[in-house]
Amino acid sequence: MINKKAERLFGAAIVLYLLIIIFPFIWVFLTSLKPESEIWGAGAFKILADQPTFEHYEALFRGNILNALKNSLIISTITTTYVTMVAAIAAYAIARLKFVGKRLILAIVLATSMFPQITVVGPIYQLFVKLNWTNSYFISLPYSMIALPVAIYILVIHFNKVPKEMEESAKIDGASKMKTFTDIILPLALPGIFTAAIITFISVWNEFLLALTLNPDSSYHTATVAITFLRGQFQIFWGQVTAATVVVTIPTLIIVILFQRQIISGLTSGAVKE
Repeated sequence: MINKKAERLFGAAIVLYLLIIIFPFIWVFLTSLKPESEIWGAGAFKILADQPTFEHYEALFRGNILNALKNSLIISTITTTYVTMVAAIAAYAIARLKFVGKRLILAIVLATSMFPQITVVGPIYQLFVKLNWTNSYFISLPYSMIALPVAIYILVIHFNKVPKEMEESAKIDGASKMKTFTDIILPLALPGIFTAAIITFISVWNEFLLALTLNPDSSYHTATVAITFLRGQFQIFWGQVTAATVVVTIPTLIIVILFQRQIISGLTSGAVKE
């Protein structure tokens, strides 16, 4: 009896916790449906609008948001593709090849992900100016600083899970290192590769500081940057900001919902020792 009561309390606590987490997103969505007059003043704390409207979405799509979404999609796709490829090769070398200092290399790779972005924005910006790469999709290159360390770490764990006997059998059959890697290791580590790719895509999609600094031209703004420019000379268009927040969140939300099993499998399979 006590156990059942404890389970109910625990379940209620989890539900309450989830509601607290989800509430800001719900509030942003409901605010995006309010006319500007109800966002402020006496109606600001009403959950539902007296006169729901899609005017903020209409104004948003008359602006630059579609181009910004296109830029985010292109940059995120390019970055995800090359980061996943580089991470797979680097992780395989760290996990399987024998050389001095590979643990140190892995530690350094992980340490780079802990540097605040603000410390490297200046040098990267100066380099981009000299190469004339500002306002371009070359911004995908410095994004590796954000995504590559995590992707390498995830894949090292998964490559270590692949039995070495399978590689040895392939070697006896005359397969080269590259053929073994592409035909045996990669298919077996597919959950980890899939997880690394999704996490990379989401982290790049949500990145703000580098996108704002390296691509100041509005035609190259990403979605997160475009939101900050939804303002006039003396005011911020909060209705459009909330509508843009909803629109920008939808792609990542869809990815997480569709591939949640693969993400969980990829994150947890490397943590369980057989």
